[in-house]
Amino acid sequence: MMNLIAKPSKANIKTYVPIGLFFVSLSFLDVFVNAFFNLNLMGFLPSKLNYFLPLILGFIGFYLIRIEFSGVRFLDVLNKNINSNNLNAILTLFTIFIIIKSIPPMLDWFILEANFAGNSKDDCTGDGACWVFIKVWFNRFMYGLYPDAEQWRINTAFLILFAIVGISFFVSEKLKKYFILFLVFVFPFLGIKLISGGSFGLEYVESAAWGGLSLTFIISAFAILFCFPIGVILALGRRSSLPAIKYISIGFIELWRGVPLITVLFMSAVMFPMFLPDGTFIDKLIRVLIAITLFEAAYMAEVVRGGLQALPKGQYEAAKSLGMGYWRMNALIILPQALKLVIPGIANTLLALVKDTPLIFVVGLMELAGMIGLAKTNPKWLGMAMEGYVFAGLVFWVICYAMSRYSQNLEKKLSTER
Repeated sequence: MMNLIAKPSKANIKTYVPIGLFFVSLSFLDVFVNAFFNLNLMGFLPSKLNYFLPLILGFIGFYLIRIEFSGVRFLDVLNKNINSNNLNAILTLFTIFIIIKSIPPMLDWFILEANFAGNSKDDCTGDGACWVFIKVWFNRFMYGLYPDAEQWRINTAFLILFAIVGISFFVSEKLKKYFILFLVFVFPFLGIKLISGGSFGLEYVESAAWGGLSLTFIISAFAILFCFPIGVILALGRRSSLPAIKYISIGFIELWRGVPLITVLFMSAVMFPMFLPDGTFIDKLIRVLIAITLFEAAYMAEVVRGGLQALPKGQYEAAKSLGMGYWRMNALIILPQALKLVIPGIANTLLALVKDTPLIFVVGLMELAGMIGLAKTNPKWLGMAMEGYVFAGLVFWVICYAMSRYSQNLEKKLSTER
């Protein structure tokens, strides 16, 4: 059929593009009206033809507007990304049709038929989501089993963290290093002491009561703070010319990368205490934090090593010719360039770290997903798993998307593509 008409080109753009856009719009309109209003604009046609007509119209429309170097920016971008050939056109149509068809049932379940008011499962009527479950359990999803009267301590610790991080963006480079040192060497112990209590007149709260989203943030923040510098040291160690340091680093990295995280968590929580001397006790949360940190540090080391290997040898030789020693050369010349090259890999590792935190549920620590798992087994709230996990998925998506956007902005700021 396409051979019966002249091939779309810049010469016939004024004729073909309006007709093509009309066909594409008509195909989308037919699917939209059918999905949202249950009306069939082409109902007068035979059923088989009517079923495939939107796809046929859209395909013809995309063919007519597929003009190379049309000079119209919007049209060129559209053709380059979603309409470069017939297969891409069909895939684009299928994708858009599926999205349009999915919107009405999702709106019904999420909002239109959902229940927002009430205090028990009995208040949830209809076929929509029961967001009453999230409302009633929201406090537990945020703080776990932490005592209500002491939750201000968690809020204070995170406010201090966010304030320090926020202020560090606006201070001079000379002061910024002190903020970083405070975050790495002082704040972790200050935050843990504030949340756990036991001194300064604060009631002691055992780590088994910590949970919810706050525990997810605590584990993620601590692991991120420590896995990055450890990963950098391991990457440098793996490239060291000293055999002892090199092979110790290789052995550490390959050992931790060769076992699943769930195994590491099980060993840290259950097996490790068996090897401690009698009377020695290390809190389970501390053991889990160390396990996750070392596990992610091994992956971080390989990411950083990729950046180190990407630098030409001339950078090393130039630094040595200036009389720089090993540590000064790496701190001032090599690492700044290498880390800039692997920002996407670093961000990917940190995102994986955040998403791995729900695995601590297997050792009895109730972070956000763990608290949802506990809440959905409550006899009064049976059958609420869907709402709980959708809520957790949205929370993790927001966190990970924010981290991803920050890494992209940092990438542009440092001009890593140059």
